[in-house]
Amino acid sequence: MRLSLNEAVRYLGVSERTARRWIRDRGLPVHRADERLFVNPVELWEWAVEQNVPVSPELLEQARRKPEAVAPISTLLEAGGIHHDVPGTTPIEVLRAVVGLLPLPASVDREFLTTALAGREAMGSTGIGHGIAIPHVRNPIVLQVNDALVSLCLLAQPVDFGAVDGQPVHALFTVISPTVPTHLRILAALSFLLHDPEVRRLLQERAPVPRLLEHMRTLERSARPEGDDRSRPRIGMNP
Repeated sequence: MRLSLNEAVRYLGVSERTARRWIRDRGLPVHRADERLFVNPVELWEWAVEQNVPVSPELLEQARRKPEAVAPISTLLEAGGIHHDVPGTTPIEVLRAVVGLLPLPASVDREFLTTALAGREAMGSTGIGHGIAIPHVRNPIVLQVNDALVSLCLLAQPVDFGAVDGQPVHALFTVISPTVPTHLRILAALSFLLHDPEVRRLLQERAPVPRLLEHMRTLERSARPEGDDRSRPRIGMNP
């Protein structure tokens, strides 16, 4: 899935001239093919979060209209696990602990995955604000798994990830997807939940698993019908 530069600027709400300046000055990621510029939607979303640039939620929610079904985040967390008191005092220590907890096939090289996540972190923080991070490599973590899952690690102590709002990170979500469209759908659903102040409060308080999942299920049940995004905030965790 890729976007033309004209499509990308509509999601960003800026002119093509501004986008081209961001490519030059702020590292907006683009690819060239047949003498034209294209943008990967996941890379665009990641860059917008890193740069604190508002981007239309439709960028991710377009994936929600794909026929491929994805379970609710609460269900994916049950598969991926919610872990309390995850150790680490630096980002690399935390990432190594996170990877060690992921329910991955035995064939996955966890040390390589840790190195890839750490390398991505060095390129720009995956902290999205409010003490939350979504560690990932530059492309989605698409592995040889049958089903998608989401893991949540609540840290034993907050760790400085260089987040956009300067707050140390206490909660990390890791998304594992079998396909890129699935990854986009999960990011859209996760972004919706993380805009809820009560979800963020429960994460900060390291709430018990049943309490956190029940609140997420309540939000998922009460979500607006698909396609009605009039009241949904633009992506990016700063208010």
